[in-house]
Amino acid sequence: GPLYDYTAYTQCESSPRQPLYNGGILQNSTQRVPSSMIRYGNNAFYPSIVFHNLRNGTFYTFSSWVKISGADSALIRASITPGNSTYFCVGTVIAKSNCWSFLKGGFVFDAPPNSTVLDLQNTDGRDFNITMASTSLQPFTDDQWRANQELQINKQRKRAITIHVADAQGNRLQGASVTVKQISKDFPFGSAIAYTIIGNSPYQKWFLERFNAAVFENELKWYVTEPVQGQVNYNLADELLKFIRANRILTRGHNIFWEDPKFIPSWVQNLTGSQLQSAVNNRIQSLLSQSREEFIQWDVNNEMLHFNFYEQRLGPNASLGFYQTAQKSDPLATLVMNEYNVIETCYDNNASIDLYISRLEQLESDGVSMNGIGLEGHFTVPNPPLIRAVLDKLSTLGLPIWFTEVDISNKFNNATQAVYLEKVLREVFSHPAVDGIMLWTALHQNGCYQMCLTDNNFRNLPAGDVVDKLLKEWQTGEMKNTTDNHGSYTFFGFLGEYTVNVQYQNRSAKSTFYLCSGDETEHFTINV
Repeated sequence: GPLYDYTAYTQCESSPRQPLYNGGILQNSTQRVPSSMIRYGNNAFYPSIVFHNLRNGTFYTFSSWVKISGADSALIRASITPGNSTYFCVGTVIAKSNCWSFLKGGFVFDAPPNSTVLDLQNTDGRDFNITMASTSLQPFTDDQWRANQELQINKQRKRAITIHVADAQGNRLQGASVTVKQISKDFPFGSAIAYTIIGNSPYQKWFLERFNAAVFENELKWYVTEPVQGQVNYNLADELLKFIRANRILTRGHNIFWEDPKFIPSWVQNLTGSQLQSAVNNRIQSLLSQSREEFIQWDVNNEMLHFNFYEQRLGPNASLGFYQTAQKSDPLATLVMNEYNVIETCYDNNASIDLYISRLEQLESDGVSMNGIGLEGHFTVPNPPLIRAVLDKLSTLGLPIWFTEVDISNKFNNATQAVYLEKVLREVFSHPAVDGIMLWTALHQNGCYQMCLTDNNFRNLPAGDVVDKLLKEWQTGEMKNTTDNHGSYTFFGFLGEYTVNVQYQNRSAKSTFYLCSGDETEHFTINV
């Protein structure tokens, strides 16, 4: 089947580039693109394409170069309308009048009708014209989509290694028995934890058997650490840190500030001017002096695309000040802009992919070292082609991408949550730009935020079965073999740490090695 094209562009260009896949099913089509123009308002014409042969269960990747006339810039949404049913979004782009912008998205139909309309529309109600060029629609069967995932996993998450067995004089030994076992993973895969894990041996055992990364659900948030002004308490966070340190778990810092007023301490909401500025200064200095170099990342100002409590009260540069102070206070930590609905959907005008990129680039231009991207990942029905397309555009920034709060809405039953979770995790783990995955599944007596992996007795729910299945699939199992006539044994393993045991006649040796990323075959020699 076709190889997926990860090409994407974030810069507006003077002319459209060639279409991906040479247009896909639109290549050499008698159907012109667009096939019609739909009139909106008094003077606006939006392009549309009518399809009559979309296939059931097929993954479609859509891309087009877009330009507008009659306005300087606007958020444009590409939508699919199957028959007479309600439309759904397949991608967005901020289009401009003086250059061409690249829109990339996609969709999967469970049961497409005989005719389907794909059109581009303005999202704010203004009247202007939209033009599209170099448009492409490329289908993939389910098997082809999965094959592309596996190809990327083999390229990005695994590496070939040759183990050479030799005697003390360096002579290679044929027929030596070699046993190799992976004991840790390179890729951070973890879950949120809460105070409920403190002193809870069964919970700790269950967690440590699966995960190598963590994030505190609420225990670092301002409304928890300082519910009353001046009464700062890090006891819960400190107890969680003891558990993390003892077990060498990578941990994200979540969060320093949160723009949503619902999660800002009530006493802070009553402050203005210099009093508020003093309070935020004390907060960031207190938290980062307490936990300097404890966390690999910080969500500095959570969900700042959706809310602006601090910027309304402290001015438009409030967020910039938070990031600059965090950078000085904990220079080894990665500063992350954490948001929802950038990857989950394209209906949210506040969190379009281009708006996210624009805000991040603005912080960088103001001197902040923005060296990480945080995508929350609170999904309802996941759209794998859209997920991949958004990641493609973000990957052009060259920054590590983390999924920070992955779960599936509790509007679905446990079995459906598991099906959707597997779709998300396979899509995310296989993308070359993703550097870590965190599940938002901290367990409480009354359940979890949206999705649990186990019940309160640590018996797996369907989502937990999916996680266990994938963790096993994405780890190199124990392998036994003998060296060839060159005294070597080669295998293809997931990145991470391994033990190797060698037996030759009455001699034996044991060692460890770390398989890190690389294009060429790694070599490791063990002497017996």
